[in-house]
Amino acid sequence: MKQNLQKYQDAELLSFYQTTRQDDYLIELYKRYLPCVYGVALKYLRNIPEAQDIVMQIWEELFEKVQHHDITVFKNWLYICVRNRCLMELRKKSGHQFVELDEKFMEFCDDFHLDHKETPETNQALHDCLETLPEKQQQCVRYFYWEELSYKEIEQKSGFQQKQVKSFIQNGKRNLRLCLEQKGIKQHVKSE
Repeated sequence: MKQNLQKYQDAELLSFYQTTRQDDYLIELYKRYLPCVYGVALKYLRNIPEAQDIVMQIWEELFEKVQHHDITVFKNWLYICVRNRCLMELRKKSGHQFVELDEKFMEFCDDFHLDHKETPETNQALHDCLETLPEKQQQCVRYFYWEELSYKEIEQKSGFQQKQVKSFIQNGKRNLRLCLEQKGIKQHVKSE
């Protein structure tokens, strides 16, 4: 299959792969985000060989994973996969035991991923909407999405209890979605 796959949207390539299982579709899709995958891995692990290993591990698992997940936005789903893999690696190295993330939390992550680096227009709208949030929601949303802190880290940094942190993030997410939709921007947040 030698065709120009660059003309297709992510969702089309994903659908083609899931339907036909022809590797070229998924290869093209992964190539688009390879620099991002490596960048996220390097950011978390701060080690070039380990980041390169994560890139390969994600690649090797991708062919099966995309068949078993309901993926709405491939880029966001891939980001979550990379982040989770890096966190697992960091936990292994630290020797600490951590509680596994439950399915409900994973659905929450898959439902909403702030991509605050798109166009200047959407970036501005996102920042404008963030400014309209109540202070506690704004603080927790910034920590969670921009600084990528865990609930526990936000709890320590903010002084809020973990249940409060979760609530502020959940409510902030909903309020951001509504604000962005009022501005005509829907690609940042999956409808619930």
